[in-house]
Amino acid sequence: MYHAVATDPNDATRALSVTPEAFAEQMAVLADRGLRPLTTAGLAACWRSGRPLPERPVLITFDDGYEGVHRHALPVLAKHGFPATLFVSTGWLRGPYDTGGGLDTMLDWDQVRELAAGGVEIGGHSHSHPQLDQVSDATLRFELIHCKEIISDQLGAVPASFAYPYGYSSRRVRQTVRETGYAQALAVGNGLAQRAQGPYALRRVTVRRSTGAEEFERVIEGRAIARTFAGDRALTKGYAVVRRARQARRLVSRSGG
Repeated sequence: MYHAVATDPNDATRALSVTPEAFAEQMAVLADRGLRPLTTAGLAACWRSGRPLPERPVLITFDDGYEGVHRHALPVLAKHGFPATLFVSTGWLRGPYDTGGGLDTMLDWDQVRELAAGGVEIGGHSHSHPQLDQVSDATLRFELIHCKEIISDQLGAVPASFAYPYGYSSRRVRQTVRETGYAQALAVGNGLAQRAQGPYALRRVTVRRSTGAEEFERVIEGRAIARTFAGDRALTKGYAVVRRARQARRLVSRSGG
C-alpha cells in the first residue's frame, strides 16, 4: 500500500510517502525476485473462479490519488509491465468535483485516464475520505455511491474495487460497500492478503518513507510481518476501541437515550 510518491511532499503526506528513487528500487526488487503483480479485481476474479493465481502474486496499490503516482510511479510500472490499482477519493482530485480536501498536489482526471490506459485499475476510496465507520447510514451510502458515479462518468467504466479510508471499516460499512456494487474491498491490517479474509476485508502492508531496503525485502517475502508492524497493530487496536465507543455514543444520542 502506497500513498504519495514525491521528492518533497508536504508535512501532511511525508510519513506515508516514498521517494521516486525508493519506489523505482522497490519495483526493481519485485521484478528481480520474480513476483507477479496483478490488479485487485484480477486477484478477486481468480479467487472467485478458482483459476490459479500467477506464481508469487503481489498487489501494488495506491490510495488517495496524489499527482506523483502519474508523474513518478506510472513510468516505472510501465518499464516493468506491472499492473497496479489506484484508489481515488473523488472529492480530492483536481477538477469539477474538487472539494478542496486534498492533502497535497492531487491528480486531475486526465492523469487518472492516462493511468487507466496504462494498466492501472481505478477503484473507489470514497468521495471526501471520512472515517466511514463513524458516519451515518445516509452519509455512508452517499460517499460510496457518489464516488462510484463520478469514476464511472469520468472513465466510462464502473469501479469494481474499493479501499476503506484510513483502513477503517465495520460490518455495517462492509455490507454497504457490497450493497452499493463494489465487488471487493481492501483494508490495511498490515498483514498478507488471504482468501479466508473474504472479499471485503483483504489486508495490505504499508510502505512508507521510513521503509528501508531490508524491511521491504522481508515484507515481500512474507517474513517477520508481525514484528515489523507490531507498533502499527497496537495503535490500530487501541484506536478501534476509541472509535467503537464514539460510535456507540452517537447511536445513543440519536435515539434520545
